[in-house]
Amino acid sequence: MPRTTETAGTPVPQRLLAAATRLFADQGYDRTSVQEIVEAAGVTKGALYHYFGSKDDLLHEVYARMLRLQQERLDAFADADEPVEKRVRDAAADVVVTTIDNLDDAMIFFRSMHHLGPEKNKQVRAERRRYHERFRALIEEGQEKGVFSKATPADLVVDYHFGSVHHLSTWYRPDGPLTPQQLADHLADLLLRALRP
Repeated sequence: MPRTTETAGTPVPQRLLAAATRLFADQGYDRTSVQEIVEAAGVTKGALYHYFGSKDDLLHEVYARMLRLQQERLDAFADADEPVEKRVRDAAADVVVTTIDNLDDAMIFFRSMHHLGPEKNKQVRAERRRYHERFRALIEEGQEKGVFSKATPADLVVDYHFGSVHHLSTWYRPDGPLTPQQLADHLADLLLRALRP
């Protein structure tokens, strides 16, 4: 497949990831062949195996790139010199917006995580747990300072918020009545209302 002007200047790993993401989202991980990915990316199988050891590696990277972005942003919010309530609200809204911005990645992950090999599955779970633990630490900080109620355990509060976030790909529609930021603001406000004493 000849390269298009649009992809000619894009580095090969990004082209492969873009093609894999589109195909995994459209037809499913298990119904997408390596040949389809390399044809869509305009590269050879050798190029794919040079940058990614397997289709499984591509699946892992689809989700890992979103999680890396969200972890970096959460760390920045958590470390900011702001009141804990603002940091929690900003972080809670941000994870909604970044998930919507990467909705295909989120959908692929939740639909296809079971296809990851045991080692990569374990790695992704550890990365996700690290994110949740950092978010929980913010909630606990607010509880210790008396800004948030201790009536509900911080773990449950985190699960409550991320239950909504993790399923955005199943119900959020870009052509719906709310923009990503409006939806993020509503969900962040719901979380804060649940936390207030």
